[in-house]
Amino acid sequence: MPALKPTDITGKIVWIGHVPDREASLRSEPVQQATLTYAGIPGEVHGGLTRPACSRVRSQYPKDTEIRNVRQLSVMSAQELAEVAADCGLEAFDPARIGASLVIAGIPDFTHLPPSSRLQFPDGSSIVVDMENRPCHLPAKVINADHPGAGDKFKAAANGKRGVTAWVEREGQIAVGDTVRLHVPDQRPWEP
Repeated sequence: MPALKPTDITGKIVWIGHVPDREASLRSEPVQQATLTYAGIPGEVHGGLTRPACSRVRSQYPKDTEIRNVRQLSVMSAQELAEVAADCGLEAFDPARIGASLVIAGIPDFTHLPPSSRLQFPDGSSIVVDMENRPCHLPAKVINADHPGAGDKFKAAANGKRGVTAWVEREGQIAVGDTVRLHVPDQRPWEP
């Protein structure tokens, strides 16, 4: 019996980007299409099969312990991004400023998708939702460079709206305008 349930909920890719050099900037470079490999998007600094442990898993591993990379992609909702922009006092928000990999429109309550959900693209390629991507202070510098003061509001504004981290389960090609279908785990919520 399948453990993942296809839903009737679909979205559309409205933006793709990759961060080529995090030491230089957190800013993503936008592209119209991308290849998804088991290591993520080629040229993306968050890519790779493994990564050093960071603050997300501090309770499990000492800093810089090598672990499986389930944070290959930063995926955001277009609707939530618009809300974050408004809360930062901006009319619109460029996803490049926060290091986004993908922005998807049309999937409600995106940041709270169940972990292990799949987002499947037209060619069959898919990514797996790891967890909510918690907002941090790092985008503030990039945002403030273009909109002084707005970056200082980002962390609070993005709370519960920062999207998810994800990793590639099946390789393929994606492009701006592609549809994406949501598949969720077929299980009841955890009730300890």
